[in-house]
Amino acid sequence: MLRAALRSGVAQRRAVFEVFARHLPHGRRYGVVAGAGRLLDALARFRFGPEELGFLADAGVADEETLRYLEAYAFSGDIWGYAEGDCYFPGSPILVVEAEFAEAVVLETLVLSILNHDCAIASAASRMVNAATGRPLIEMGSRRTHELAAVASARAAYIAGFDFTSNLRAGHDYGVPTSGTAAHAFTLVHDTERDAFRAQVDALGPGTTLLVDTYDVAAAVRTAVEVAGPDLGAVRIDSGDLLVVARQARAELDSLGATKTRIVVSGDLDEYSIAALAATPVDGYGVGTSLVTGSGVPTAALVYKLVARADEPGTDAPLRAVAKRSVGKPGRGGRKWAVRSRDAAGTAVAELVTTVPADPGPEDRVLLRPLMRGGEIVGREPLDAARSRHREVTAELPGYARQLSRGYPAIPTVFAPDGD
Repeated sequence: MLRAALRSGVAQRRAVFEVFARHLPHGRRYGVVAGAGRLLDALARFRFGPEELGFLADAGVADEETLRYLEAYAFSGDIWGYAEGDCYFPGSPILVVEAEFAEAVVLETLVLSILNHDCAIASAASRMVNAATGRPLIEMGSRRTHELAAVASARAAYIAGFDFTSNLRAGHDYGVPTSGTAAHAFTLVHDTERDAFRAQVDALGPGTTLLVDTYDVAAAVRTAVEVAGPDLGAVRIDSGDLLVVARQARAELDSLGATKTRIVVSGDLDEYSIAALAATPVDGYGVGTSLVTGSGVPTAALVYKLVARADEPGTDAPLRAVAKRSVGKPGRGGRKWAVRSRDAAGTAVAELVTTVPADPGPEDRVLLRPLMRGGEIVGREPLDAARSRHREVTAELPGYARQLSRGYPAIPTVFAPDGD
């Protein structure tokens, strides 16, 4: 597209692209915005060096004119977006990119690969947090996905309310709190389970978490307390009927005086199995595969579409709305603005999307905020700000937004072209 646009002369036309989802995954009540911070980091590095240019030339992808353009490429336009941790609904314009067509079109894959992944993970994580009803969650999915996706997943899960990650790279890169336990291999490499527990306690202290399901849970719990004492931090159970085994472990711990020892469970958990454990004496959950695969929905189905463009080059050339009209995937032309309409009690009632700047009421919340101006990043924020925002935003949704049963989006998306 870039090569042909440079040839035809439309490369310098001002254009507006938007990122949105036509629908939410079946049964989901809301999506969660995540990845904007990673996208800003990626945009700051998005350049074409000699190695990349040489490949494009050798592969016949780019001609001389395109190579010269890419050699000097640095995004100089404007970007607005929903803040990380906020929720979105069908049609929400969660990212708006305005720049010359050539600058903006080159970003499509970069933008979508980051946002589709991170929004999917954060959306699944939020459902798991709701199901956990205040009990802590550890992200433990690094062995079930691409090594870099694992780091991004830990970041997205933390935004949505997970408390820890076992991925140390996520702790290093993003400051996500880290926590983890030993694997079964650590028990198996020792001559006895007691030897394994003793080695771990000697190295890490009695506040550590001991894995007790390698052989027999009840026997392991007794051994764990004998070795660590009643101040043992926690035990982890990774297999069996967790509903039954957790109750048995709790009774055993209490009988031994380890009344403050916590029980952490793991093993192919998702939001549904977490909810099913609500009535059991479980103190925390470790979630891996289901989290890093979006609990069955590994992509947010976001698209990057041209919605407005100028008819000639120049920053002052007026924009006009454009949209595809194909059957099944029609678009809505025009640059969008968005407001979360709320009632007097502060409860969200609608997602108002307009093609002119909206006039928000006293309880309404404007959703798009500047991320880049003139190619300069202006929208960075600490990760904990996104995490706090998600708690606040989900609290303003109607109560049924947190239900796991199949249903419709928690609030309707209202398109009002005239801004009314």
